[in-house]
Amino acid sequence: MNPLALLKQIPLFGTFQPADHEQLADLLRRRNLKKGDVLFRKGDEGTALYIIIKGRMKITVPSKLGDEITLAILSPGNFFGEMALLDSLPRSADATAVEETLLYVLNRSDFLSFLIHNENAVRSILYALSSRLRKTDDFLTEVCFLNISARLARRLLEMSESLIHENKPGSSMELKLTQKDLASLLGTTRETINRELKILRDRGIVSTSRNLITIHNLELLKRCIK
Repeated sequence: MNPLALLKQIPLFGTFQPADHEQLADLLRRRNLKKGDVLFRKGDEGTALYIIIKGRMKITVPSKLGDEITLAILSPGNFFGEMALLDSLPRSADATAVEETLLYVLNRSDFLSFLIHNENAVRSILYALSSRLRKTDDFLTEVCFLNISARLARRLLEMSESLIHENKPGSSMELKLTQKDLASLLGTTRETINRELKILRDRGIVSTSRNLITIHNLELLKRCIK
């Protein structure tokens, strides 16, 4: 994947000038992970932003019951750990490779050196942080007011966004994740997710197989949120 194109997709760098993107691209380093490798754990020092070139990463936090809660399943083009560029606070979650994964890495020390002499970049970051707060408000509203059917539809749509540019209009999109992971993302049980997916299958909106959910009709899925 083109590093410049990936950087432009990151809200933190969304309004940077072309020269700024080129300068940041020169700072990126590559890192390979094998399936099951832990990139960092909750409590580790945050030192870098990561962008997925290929593979998938799972972001989780341990629960009080000894299990783990999945916060996100990230695919190529997705990024994570960006707050480490702005502070040195400990990581708030674990990051584990779901499969063999290749990452771009932007280290905090390199980024701060770049930022010191770039006023436009600072303004862009403030805007991005404001947007993040608004998204948090939207998430809390979703949890409080949307039923599980609408929440499932919204999450499937969000996860399919990164695949839209890779597929022809109207084509099906495949999401590689288990029903257990999906249940954890939504804070519900696997049985509930299984029941809700059956409803979507019966309507021809999705089909499912082992560790795979295929979305056949995005427009019908969008209507499930209303």
